Amino acid sequence: MGTSVTARPGVVRVRVPERSVRHDLRAVRIVLHRELIRFWRDKMRMVSGLIQPVLWLLVMGTGLSTLMASGGGPAGDVDLKTFIFPGVCAMSVMFTAMFSAGSIVWDREFGFLREMLVAPVSRAAIVIGKCVGGATVATLQGVVIVLLAPLAGVPYHPVLLLEMLGIMFLGAFALTGFGVMAAARIKTMQSFFGLMQMAMMPMMFLSGALYPLSGLPTWLSVLTRFNPLTYAVDPLRQAVFAHLDVSPELEKTFNPGVTWNGWVVPVWLELVIVVVMGLGLMGVAIWEFRRGD
Repeated sequence: MGTSVTARPGVVRVRVPERSVRHDLRAVRIVLHRELIRFWRDKMRMVSGLIQPVLWLLVMGTGLSTLMASGGGPAGDVDLKTFIFPGVCAMSVMFTAMFSAGSIVWDREFGFLREMLVAPVSRAAIVIGKCVGGATVATLQGVVIVLLAPLAGVPYHPVLLLEMLGIMFLGAFALTGFGVMAAARIKTMQSFFGLMQMAMMPMMFLSGALYPLSGLPTWLSVLTRFNPLTYAVDPLRQAVFAHLDVSPELEKTFNPGVTWNGWVVPVWLELVIVVVMGLGLMGVAIWEFRRGD
């Protein structure tokens, strides 16, 4: 008489690793790597992100230089392209950083963001990876603009180039933090791009990127002091004019610096303001992701 043995199905156990600093750092690296891959594969995005800054520099800068020369303005031996070059560098990283944050909305629409949020890593790691990745992508895009320095009368100097890239990274980090904070609650790409367009244009025109901050009306001067991009543009211009040979009069006209009630804000404090703003915006974005679905 035979006996039958009923085989019990095996139990598959799923082991979820415990959260740790090492896993969070690995998550930051993965998110950063993904941002770099997406940027490298999207050639149209790379090209389109360069067209607008180049147009500002070569077309508008040349037009303003011609106008100042024909009108006998105070430009003297300073090319207007040289003056707006730092602002163009800041604008190039601003556009790229803002739109890099838009990938969050894209990922939400297609469901990939939910897969990232349920991963056994802290949501802070995802936000940090997004901010650092967006800042890195924007700085890489800005390298091309920096290489156009001779066209604007700015000398190739290793120290100057390194200073500009470092300042551009800090500015891009703060702007990406702003974009990630905004994207945390936006559901559609149309709404995100509409909000970014509404935010970027005032930030650009109130930063001193295209005109000096001295001699402005009181109401406009106050607005420029509350603009976060102002504190990224001015250190770039300070770095450029430190490597130019211009008269004190032209230096005062085209590189007046940022003042608070007559006190000239030092560059180190401007950079501290940019870093603090970036960390604060990133902190708000982390809080929004933690309380979100």
